[in-house]
Amino acid sequence: MPEPTAAEPLPETRRELAYRVARGQAEGRAPSLVATLVRDGAPVWHGGAGELPAEVPSEQVRYRIGSITKTLTAVLVLRLRDEGLIDLDQPVGRWLPTPYGGEATVAQLLSHTTGLASEAAGPWWERTDGALRPELADVFGPDPQKHPHGRRFHYSNPGYALLGALVERLRGEDWFGVLRREVLQPLGMTRTSYAAEEPAVRGWAVHPYADLRQPEPAVDTGRMAPAGQLWSTSEDLGRFAAFLLAGDEAVLSADSVAEMRVPAVPPEPADWSVLYGLGLQLVRENERLYVGHGGSMPGFLAALWLDPEERSAAVVLANATSGPGTTGVARGLLGALRRHEPAFATPWRPAEGVDRALLPLTGSWFWGTAGYLLRLGGAGSVSLTPAGGLGPRGSVFRRVADDEWVGLEGYFAGETLRLVRAADGRVSHLDLGSFSFTREPYAPDTAVPGGVDPEGWR
Repeated sequence: MPEPTAAEPLPETRRELAYRVARGQAEGRAPSLVATLVRDGAPVWHGGAGELPAEVPSEQVRYRIGSITKTLTAVLVLRLRDEGLIDLDQPVGRWLPTPYGGEATVAQLLSHTTGLASEAAGPWWERTDGALRPELADVFGPDPQKHPHGRRFHYSNPGYALLGALVERLRGEDWFGVLRREVLQPLGMTRTSYAAEEPAVRGWAVHPYADLRQPEPAVDTGRMAPAGQLWSTSEDLGRFAAFLLAGDEAVLSADSVAEMRVPAVPPEPADWSVLYGLGLQLVRENERLYVGHGGSMPGFLAALWLDPEERSAAVVLANATSGPGTTGVARGLLGALRRHEPAFATPWRPAEGVDRALLPLTGSWFWGTAGYLLRLGGAGSVSLTPAGGLGPRGSVFRRVADDEWVGLEGYFAGETLRLVRAADGRVSHLDLGSFSFTREPYAPDTAVPGGVDPEGWR
């Protein structure tokens, strides 16, 4: 199946994109920095600066991607859930024998709310061979539980080691073998590997106060691999970003991918703009929502960020332990593309599966004196939104039975919308989580809890 194509940015846009990459490499003092931009499911621009192999395109050079590995692991876990093998709200110990963390739910592991320690048992796991931690119990230090389960966000690398072990136990195969077969190959990510393979750049530590550098070790992290082991290219991660925007039935449905982007935990008080979903971070910046993940390993920094409103994504990779702000460069690239060439609206087309029998119910409804509009969507769905777009209480509802729908978003997410019929079969009113929506505000013959003043309006 051929890859989708999208229009290349205009020359002026490409110049700014190249400028931002060059500036990020120079100011960040990175030996090299590469980037890929994706829009509407296809790469639209690649760029690179610094020491790069001359014989291959920059987008095909391997870098270590650090914790972007976690998002790939999360996709595998959601696949297990969609197959009915696990339940996200059940303790992981139900399927995986583990000395610590077994009482935490799978969802808590995905969203870093288990309270488990941030790092594995010492020494520094990112710079020491995984053979020092041969068994799952070896990834936990003497004080593995820092907070009660589910109480707060506390980033945990050992938590993702547990998720990788869960995948191995239920699939009967090593974690990377499962990942390659179930995610990498279907998405065409042929240059994503467990260890460095040519063409690849070396990881460097750049001295903070001198223009000097030294090489960093690139170790096999063993049991910690599901938290940060992988190597990839900006081109491959661009394919992954396109998947995270739209889903792919060969890997994970659009609904399950969208579930990953839903905040799972409250923010930390120090930063109310940052939230975490199921393997993905959400950041609110200048009224713009970005979704993605960063990554770091000794000698490498990585960033993958989506701009869902623009249907675009940016990947930035660098080979320095610190210095280059890959996340800042990625969001700068997305901002430049949005500013110069904003995405066209998706063309309107009639939807499939609109229930025309419900047409008489469309239009105005009232919750008390607040006006709402009911509209019909595809696959039997409906939406109920405040008239004029005012107020936060609106949702799209998915049909679950005759005359019954469940809310998918916002205030009414998970709540049931039901048609209440009179004895003659006509719809009397809408019941939404016990709220009555009527055709007229407080009409005397409508079902309004508490009744209506008999004198009516005056």
